[in-house]
Amino acid sequence: MTATAFEIVHQDQVLGKLTFFDRMIFKGHLTMLQPRLAMKAFLDRQGVLLKDFGAYAKQLTEDLKARVGQAAAAAGAPYQYLGETHTKARGLSKEDLARQIAAERGVGEGLVCVFSAVEPCSSFDVAGNRGTHRLEVVRRRRKCLHFYLYYLHPELGLCHVRLQSWLPFTVQVWVNGRELLAHALDAAGVGYVRHANTFLNIDDWERAQKIANRLARRSWPRLLDRLVRPLNPALATIARAGFGGYYWVGDQVEVATDVAFAARPALAAILPDLISHATSRFSSEDVLRFLDRKLHPALAVEVSTDTRRRPEGWRVKHRMERNSIKVYDKVSVLRVETTINNPAQFRVLRVKDGRHQWCPMRKGVANLPRYFQVGQSANERYLDALGQAQDTRAGKTALHRLCRPRTNRGHRHSRFNPVDQHDLALFRAVLAGEHAINGFRNKDIAQRLHPQPATSRAEANRRCARTSRQIAKLRGHGLVGKIPKRRIYRVTPYGQRVMSAALTMHDRDFPAAYTAAA
Repeated sequence: MTATAFEIVHQDQVLGKLTFFDRMIFKGHLTMLQPRLAMKAFLDRQGVLLKDFGAYAKQLTEDLKARVGQAAAAAGAPYQYLGETHTKARGLSKEDLARQIAAERGVGEGLVCVFSAVEPCSSFDVAGNRGTHRLEVVRRRRKCLHFYLYYLHPELGLCHVRLQSWLPFTVQVWVNGRELLAHALDAAGVGYVRHANTFLNIDDWERAQKIANRLARRSWPRLLDRLVRPLNPALATIARAGFGGYYWVGDQVEVATDVAFAARPALAAILPDLISHATSRFSSEDVLRFLDRKLHPALAVEVSTDTRRRPEGWRVKHRMERNSIKVYDKVSVLRVETTINNPAQFRVLRVKDGRHQWCPMRKGVANLPRYFQVGQSANERYLDALGQAQDTRAGKTALHRLCRPRTNRGHRHSRFNPVDQHDLALFRAVLAGEHAINGFRNKDIAQRLHPQPATSRAEANRRCARTSRQIAKLRGHGLVGKIPKRRIYRVTPYGQRVMSAALTMHDRDFPAAYTAAA
């Protein structure tokens, strides 16, 4: 994989880079029951009258509940009804609770626990049509019981199935791509250091990326069906009636590129500059380019950027419609992550009318390899742009040194104030053009600081002594140096940068920023 500009700039500190899926949310829909008259046709084939729909649907739900209870009992897994919302924002998510239960039970593989909660869903109902004076099947929002079954899967690691208990039994499967990759690396014998959901180091980064690329092209429907089919006895009835099984889609897919640094301090040192660059320098047109769109008159999308301080660190997120790209830090890893909620914003190559055409991408899991390709390309374009971030560490360090007292060869020298008029006047005198070649003496600086002649010998001596102390202070801070065996001084390269920067900040940068903030 080609190195990005960001990796090249920070190659001394970067251990490696890895791109793979992060969070993957699959949804299974019984699509053949979705058309307007399909549910009526299914009920007819089952010999169920519309007036008996409620009782029939309730029986299917009771059968599903019984099957889930049997699965929990067979695995010895606890079954818990959640009367309150369990999210990370409230302190304890369902996933955290499942991990606690797995640790307490010592589960290595299989069903960990089952949660249930009443949540909104889209379902069917039977209602009277006032126009035809007949009963008909309608789609309706309602609440019903949902089951959350958490597994420690031999291939997927910790994952969960969210199963709707009422027709049409929509199912959601949540998979952590990093768990999937970790199991694949274990099987391949590739060693790694991992913290939570992040690989801090991998023994063979190139081989790990090849494994990730292979996993990105795997087939998902069979694996997902194996997870959910044993849980719902109604699926066999629906299939026998000719209404097929689940059609699987990627409801939300995250593709993350991790750039691992040798240590946390190395990343923390450059992170403020990266966050500032991503927040203030990336325009809406840049965000469109990252997400493979071009700015043109017919494009009607909203682009936004926001920055947030999290307990773990900083996060900058750019949104385009329902898709987004963000950058954040995790321990010693910088992660760029593309989230695809609306794949129609991207294109996929298909055979249409006998020839290949670029068509809007759909959510079907057959497009997951293209999801991965789109996300990886977006992340690398983002990292290339981050490589242009200006490193301000040296400038900030120089400013801090200038504003603090210094001890040089046993002598303590007071600090400079880069906005004080007297210190700025001294900097201007020292940086005067006529001193660039031959340097300067005490009297040269004294004449610039005091244009009017001294009125007495005593005042002349005081000016000379004051200038000597100022030159000594400049030498103590490393801003000027003395030519050996001569009472002539020259500005050091470091002093040229520091004093010029202080004058530029006072004369140009601060006034411009002040005016712009008005």
